[in-house]
Amino acid sequence: MNEEKIEKSITRIFKAVFPDSTNHYDTLFGGTAMHLMDEVAFITATRYSRQKMVTVSSDRIDFKMPIPAGTIIELVGKVSYTGNTSLKVRVDIFVEQMYSNDRQKAVSGEFTFVAIDDNKKPTKIN
Repeated sequence: MNEEKIEKSITRIFKAVFPDSTNHYDTLFGGTAMHLMDEVAFITATRYSRQKMVTVSSDRIDFKMPIPAGTIIELVGKVSYTGNTSLKVRVDIFVEQMYSNDRQKAVSGEFTFVAIDDNKKPTKIN
């Protein structure tokens, strides 16, 4: 794996957790978390390869703790594996309290992407 490319492609996105993205327990919907994770993973994969990438699978996603409304989340994507036509991106979600320095890892998962050509066929990652 190309460590320099991996470091340059690390993607960090911050979001505030507002009530419109929470469930009846006042915590972030799991589906919303997965949506955001896939988006960060896609951006990371694209920044690494600079090619057309598509999600082919999501591996185990672990929800370690609920993410309450009124917090800030940081999603961090990093390439964890590169193959011939595919790569994996690990995404972690950290939750921060808005008015303190408390920060904890809340969710982790891995997403697999394949590089595709103009005919939507798998192609070698450059």
